[in-house]
Amino acid sequence: MYCLLATPLCLLSLLLPPLSPAAPISPSEPIGQAYSLALYMQKNTSALLQTYLQHQGSPFSDPGFSASELQLSTLPSAAVSFKTWHAMEDAERLSRAQGAFLALTQHLQLVGDDQSYLNPGSPILLAQLGAARLRAQGLLGNMAAIMTALGLPIPPEEDTLGFVPFGASAFERKCRGYIVTREYGHWTDRAVRDLALLKAKYSA
Repeated sequence: MYCLLATPLCLLSLLLPPLSPAAPISPSEPIGQAYSLALYMQKNTSALLQTYLQHQGSPFSDPGFSASELQLSTLPSAAVSFKTWHAMEDAERLSRAQGAFLALTQHLQLVGDDQSYLNPGSPILLAQLGAARLRAQGLLGNMAAIMTALGLPIPPEEDTLGFVPFGASAFERKCRGYIVTREYGHWTDRAVRDLALLKAKYSA
């Protein structure tokens, strides 16, 4: 009985119910959260791209500008055939999305730094780039929660940018930012489709 009088902690340990093993997390909740965030992001991707182009001058700001042939070797493309996309297993679907948004968070940071130098007097553009990076980070966290709930391994975080040529010209930086903001929109569209599929599959 001396234990009951020894410390408040000892008494508290007797009052608390015994701990039970944690219940497995249902994937429906993190999938729903990720889907809601992806839909919100999707509403802002076009505005981000248009704001970016408007601040870069010609030819970027010219009406109807598009350069789909421009790509970055450090940023995966969201383009995939419907047949290939639909046949993906959950692990591959989530792993590709997770890798893409990891790369996007790092590339958006780089683009934000570039634009702070090229367009320091454009707070709206800089704010939109910062918000896009934070949302990509949030979706990345949602993806990790889904993978954990499904018992899938989370790929290790990598440096997707590698060595960045700091001597890049202003035009090269503008091209890089265009590709990143464009692919951010494409990957967000693909994430909405991915998560809609998973949402239907794992609905509570």
